[in-house]
Amino acid sequence: MRFDTLDAWLAWLEDLHPRSIELGLERVRRVAVSLGLDAALPSPVVTVAGTNGKGSSVALFESILTAAGYRVAAYTSPHLLRYNERVRIGGREADDAELCQAFERVDRARGDTSLTYFEFGTLAALDHFTRVDPDVVVLEVGMGGRLDAVNLVDPDVALVTGIGIDHVDWLGPDREAIGAEKAGIFRRGRPAVCGDPDPPRSLLAAAAAVGAGLHLTGRDFGYEVEEGAAGAWSWRGGGIRLEGLPAPALAGRFQYRNAAGVLMALRLLEDRLDVGRAALDMGLRKVSLAGRFQSLLVDGVPCILDVAHNLEGAQALARTLAERPASGRTLAITAILGDKDIDGMISSLSGVVDAWYVGALAVERAAPVERLRDGIAVHAPGTAVSLCVDPAAALRSARSAAQPGDRIVVFGSFYTVGAVMRALGNGVIGASSELESAQS
Repeated sequence: MRFDTLDAWLAWLEDLHPRSIELGLERVRRVAVSLGLDAALPSPVVTVAGTNGKGSSVALFESILTAAGYRVAAYTSPHLLRYNERVRIGGREADDAELCQAFERVDRARGDTSLTYFEFGTLAALDHFTRVDPDVVVLEVGMGGRLDAVNLVDPDVALVTGIGIDHVDWLGPDREAIGAEKAGIFRRGRPAVCGDPDPPRSLLAAAAAVGAGLHLTGRDFGYEVEEGAAGAWSWRGGGIRLEGLPAPALAGRFQYRNAAGVLMALRLLEDRLDVGRAALDMGLRKVSLAGRFQSLLVDGVPCILDVAHNLEGAQALARTLAERPASGRTLAITAILGDKDIDGMISSLSGVVDAWYVGALAVERAAPVERLRDGIAVHAPGTAVSLCVDPAAALRSARSAAQPGDRIVVFGSFYTVGAVMRALGNGVIGASSELESAQS
């Protein structure tokens, strides 16, 4: 074996390919054939794409299908604290030895083919899944869809959660271009679901061109939230109607939209996956996902961790914060990557944030703290801004400034939330019991 530890493998992978991102399936498909992955994965397979809501949708699939008694394999990205979070079987993260073995098999199979970090990891996850015989596989697309390594696999049902503007350097400048890329996960003669209430024409055209059976929210399925019923809701689709469903245990009203898309996909798989009402209810009640409006007490101060990292995510976070106002101030800790809509994100949250703590990230793509400071000055004039050496220092500063009734919200990227989580885990600032597992 090339390396004995997962950390060594991951460090090596960082520099294996000359580019951190290179979309395209030619190289990764060549290695997949060498691995024997050109044959179908254990069926059924669900592939999830979308600008936001992918992680929540995968978590909903996992929770509901697990409640129904199925052993679910799930592949997601990125991770917050441990690479192992990306590869799960039956709710358990793959251990270091399993991942090292899978990496070794990919390394042997690739020959002199260079792979990106994500491509290598995707192949390793798929190879691992073929060896553990799950009942169902749920795959989250990393970026886009058409040229993403996950798209090696032909899904039995494809779900696009929603389409916003992100990764424009790779996917295109507008929703029409991005929608076409997301629709690349559709397959001829197989069902597809789109949870976006206003899907781009390009996505509709792509589904028609490939011959996928596309199911649209508002046309083929839908949902209604019951007023005064503790978030209970109803869902219709596939010729049935379900009343009195429990609210998804994930914060934000947009989670109903994510859940509605998941229920439609499950309905389309009903001849292969029997999911009864009791499993639906349990799965909705128990679903959890770290770093999505995850609330903790940090030395007695409420602290919300949310990986909102693009304009649409920031807008959703702002709405959820407004729906759940604090009696005091909201202190924001943030660090954002330079290729994001920084001005739009800051502007979206300016109405709910009273003070900003900007931490520098030791990541090549990170925006300089001065860029965020200048954006705050323009889009949130008059609010205090503190520049900090890193997110952990920003957390210490925000905690010191917090008064009774205040809350802290951490957002901007997975790197930002992960850095704060590591600080809490290392005892930099004490986090006590979790208030709720409410995620976005």
